[in-house]
Amino acid sequence: MEISLKYKKALIGGSSKGIGKAIAQQLAKSGASVTILARSEDKLKSIISQLPTDQGQNHQYIVVDYTDLERYKKNIHAYFKHNTVDILVNNTQGPAAGNALEKEATDYQEAYDLLFKTTIITTQLALKGMIENKYGRIINIASVSVKEPISNLVLSNAIRAAVVSWAKSLAIEVGQFNITVNNTLTGYFNTERLKNLNMGKAKELGIPIEELEQQMKTNVPLGRFGDPKEYGYLVAYLASEQASFITGANIPIDGGMLKSI
Repeated sequence: MEISLKYKKALIGGSSKGIGKAIAQQLAKSGASVTILARSEDKLKSIISQLPTDQGQNHQYIVVDYTDLERYKKNIHAYFKHNTVDILVNNTQGPAAGNALEKEATDYQEAYDLLFKTTIITTQLALKGMIENKYGRIINIASVSVKEPISNLVLSNAIRAAVVSWAKSLAIEVGQFNITVNNTLTGYFNTERLKNLNMGKAKELGIPIEELEQQMKTNVPLGRFGDPKEYGYLVAYLASEQASFITGANIPIDGGMLKSI
């Protein structure tokens, strides 16, 4: 099976590193013209310069800060004034670590703005063109925590669960327009985000980070962390014509870590 996204336009959040970057690279390899979003203009420029253009693609970038909701709204509205997309990948950096006993209401509000509001705002803007064109792929980068909460990540656990519930409702409502909506449930991947979280946790436990990571890998049946490239393959498939009968799904990509059905 050959995945072709030629002539498709994709908007990919949080794409200057890690999973978002790998998704952007794979969609571009599959022929899509991609627009990437992140805070660092230098990183965005560097990635754009390395993306393939052999299938006539035109790649762009937008400098955004997901933690500044008002500025984000301004920037994303400006983009959609002159652009439509066929593929939307909602992805942001995760909120701060911590447990339910130490977090305040303001912490949940900040996480809600970061993970939920930015997703809603971007999707509503993207849907206008998708509905008109009778085609769309919306892919939300979520977490295995929506099925099995992860310790010390209460903000992510709570808000990502809201995102996937909203996405299920949306999938039912936009299917008539040939638009699919799916969530990918992320396990442990070799990313800067996971490394930073593990450094903090290892320090708290008073053990070397290597020991902590080995303990984590024992909880993954495949015995390793994922490669971000593998994430790109899944998203490219979900963005393709071949996945046109998959919608409203929560798809784990976790090496078998989830124990629930």
